[in-house]
Amino acid sequence: MDLRSELLKSIWYGFTALDLEKSGKVSKSQLKVLSHNLCTVLAIPHDPVALEEHFRDDDDGPVSSQGYMPYLNKYILDKVVDGSFEKEHVDELCWTLTAKKNYQPDRTSFSILPEKDAFRLWCLFNFLSEDKYPLVMVADEVEYLLKKTCAAMSIEFNCVDLEDLFSQDTVQHSGITVWVFLELMNSGKITRGVDKASISMAIEEVYREIVGDVLKEGYLWKKGQLRRNWKERWFTLRPSHLCYYTGEDRKDCQGNIALDGNCCVEVLPDRDGKRCMFCLKTISKTYEMSASDTKQRQEWTTAIQTAIRLHVEGKKSLHKDLKLKRREQREQREKRRQGKEEELQRLRALQEERERKLAELELLKEAQKQAQALLEQDEERRRQQHEQLQRALEVQLKEAEEARVSMQAEMALKEEEAERQRKRILELEEMQKRLEEALQQEIKARLDEEGFRYAQAGLLAEEEEKMKALMALQEEQEEYIQETQREKQELKQEMEAKSCALEEAQRQLEEVRANRHRVDQDVVAAQRKLRQASTNVKHWNVQMNRLMRPIGPGGKAFSSKPVESDRTASCVRIRKLNSPNSPSAALTRGSDPQTGGVAPADPRKYIRHLGLEKSSSRNCKGAAQNPQAPRPLVEDPSLEEKERPPPEGEEEVFFYFIFYIYIYIVNFFVQSFLE
Repeated sequence: MDLRSELLKSIWYGFTALDLEKSGKVSKSQLKVLSHNLCTVLAIPHDPVALEEHFRDDDDGPVSSQGYMPYLNKYILDKVVDGSFEKEHVDELCWTLTAKKNYQPDRTSFSILPEKDAFRLWCLFNFLSEDKYPLVMVADEVEYLLKKTCAAMSIEFNCVDLEDLFSQDTVQHSGITVWVFLELMNSGKITRGVDKASISMAIEEVYREIVGDVLKEGYLWKKGQLRRNWKERWFTLRPSHLCYYTGEDRKDCQGNIALDGNCCVEVLPDRDGKRCMFCLKTISKTYEMSASDTKQRQEWTTAIQTAIRLHVEGKKSLHKDLKLKRREQREQREKRRQGKEEELQRLRALQEERERKLAELELLKEAQKQAQALLEQDEERRRQQHEQLQRALEVQLKEAEEARVSMQAEMALKEEEAERQRKRILELEEMQKRLEEALQQEIKARLDEEGFRYAQAGLLAEEEEKMKALMALQEEQEEYIQETQREKQELKQEMEAKSCALEEAQRQLEEVRANRHRVDQDVVAAQRKLRQASTNVKHWNVQMNRLMRPIGPGGKAFSSKPVESDRTASCVRIRKLNSPNSPSAALTRGSDPQTGGVAPADPRKYIRHLGLEKSSSRNCKGAAQNPQAPRPLVEDPSLEEKERPPPEGEEEVFFYFIFYIYIYIVNFFVQSFLE
């Protein structure tokens, strides 16, 4: 039984207390007050407009319990947090509401219970009642609660006075309400001869044990953890922890020992002047305690082990578990009782069936006797009929014997006639067989003839079809031959075209190879001529130097004027050669239509001319700069060639030549590719 179910039981009493007309409905104003008080004692915020919004379609009429339950679950019970409130306060609120209406004991009676004891009995009743509305408590639970109360008062429970109550069918099947139970307690049948103080103490003890989940309470001696001295404390054991106080009033809590699966209880031998010792071991500490006697020690160790077991099994209350077990036992007893009743009903049905079958058997025997008498009468009647029939048959037999004799004579005559007829039939059958054979042969011959005709017609039709197929094949063959010849001519033409293209490609390849070979030869010849031109340039430089140094016969020097005039004339000739309008320059120019620039017409002439031009220009420059420079009188060409540095234009000439060859080859291949 969870917390929600416990709260709903108490709230149900409060709701029914507000239903003054017993119509099952309560006005909204009363529900607002009830909801506000419930939110207060349950320590949850109260929304004052939630109730009106929840029932806005029914503004004028009251609200039933089924209509109030959605609001109660959504706005109140779903917000409840376990441990944030005292359930006893909720019970007190609901008891206050319901007691005003339903609990009205006889105040003049001496055995009336105090208001607090009635409240605790009401809480015990709610705890042990069934989870069905209206709330009732079955007879077994009533007996269990009364036995616990009598045990707490140290009196023996006597159920003789309650036999009248328990023997009622309504109590056996439905149970009793809390008001009947309180009336029973106020009647004094259970508490006869017991003072009110003992009754109150007993009710409080049972209330704390069942509702408060107190497994055991009492004084024990406890050994301190620091000072190691012994002090007497009041211990209260619950399934989750063991608390100890300075006194029985439980106002000053000195400690709280949490119980879990790692705790254990051990019995210790007597020492330090203490007896009946035991210890409670936890993960962090060991608590030593001493009971008043061995019985108390056994009870405490058993109760602590029970609390540890409940915690390990995840159960929060021992009596909730016991209540469920008692309910299961009742259900099993009820099932067994129902099974016995069903078995008795089955036996009764079998007995009735057996009696019915015996009655039917008797009826069958009577009917058998009547049938036997009728059978005997029928047998007598059949015997008489048989005798009459036998006498009639004997007369008929004699007549038949006489008829048989006459018939035998006639039969002999008939047999002779039949023999003659039989022979005639045999002859006719023989003739018929011969005629049938001749007919079969004729039919077979006609069938063979017809088969031959069909075969001949089939052969003719097949021959005609084959002729048609042959003609069609011949036409297809001729068309195929014509198509083949046409394709052959096309292929031949295509092959000829490809052959021509191949020959043309081979010819172009040969031309490219010849051109490349010719270009290679030209390059080799150009290199050779370049070397020859370089040699000639050197030679002509030497000759020019000789010409530029006039030597007089007999060692006489000419005058400076003719020499100077000769040098001047030579420089003029060289400048004319260098001018763009000179014939030598015209020889070195050539137009290239592919490149659009100027290319030399003959590279050999260009190189030779370039070398002469370079050397002449240097000599002219030297003569112009120093016309009075002395010249050696004796000509030594070998010495002059050794002393003279190499011409500066030879590297440039070679570079220009290689560049010209590269441009020429590139133009050739470009033209070939474009063609």
